[in-house]
Amino acid sequence: MSEKILVVLPHPDDEAFGLSGTLAKFIDEGAQVTYACLTLGEMGRGLGNPLIADRISLPHYRKQELIQACNAIGFDDVRMLGFLDKTVEFEPKEYIDSVIREIYNDVQPTLVLTFFPGFSVHPDHDATGASVIRVLEDIPASERPPVWCIAFAHDMYDMNGEPDITVDVSSYLKQKKEAIAAHATQFQISEMFGNGDTESPEVKSKFGKEHFWTYHFNK
Repeated sequence: MSEKILVVLPHPDDEAFGLSGTLAKFIDEGAQVTYACLTLGEMGRGLGNPLIADRISLPHYRKQELIQACNAIGFDDVRMLGFLDKTVEFEPKEYIDSVIREIYNDVQPTLVLTFFPGFSVHPDHDATGASVIRVLEDIPASERPPVWCIAFAHDMYDMNGEPDITVDVSSYLKQKKEAIAAHATQFQISEMFGNGDTESPEVKSKFGKEHFWTYHFNK
């Protein structure tokens, strides 16, 4: 049976750096991917360089960038949930959990990818990951899919050790580059990929592996 992967992240572009290569690899192996993106990142600092958007038009551009990035990775099941950027932590927990639970029940995933709550730097990241964990805690352990988490906090390694999952995505850097490049209001792709050669040792060293921590519910 092929994997059914549910990705739950708060912002357009969260998928691009941390797991786009992993998703492209899974899709290449036959997986189905659903991405629940909580906001449109309308409070994002970037407006493009040279200027693409203004504060009013930014949500429109970020929505299109998200769709383009997901197409570059290789899937089109993107659920935009309509929460406001930088306010996810203030949403009633019962409400945000109910929204994520409904998507979970619809998808019935075999693997869930999200942020590690408390260790993901941005309040929206932490609140999103925390909601996912609350929803999955209500599922019997025998029926609960594994949860792979992204984390950025400096104390993550001290508190939780090294990531226990490393995915070699060096064969999927074209998709990863295109996913990052899609978010043109936020990133200058030339600054990251240099001459654009995804086969170069430098690019493979910088972008060729993606790391995750398995969330352990018994802790």
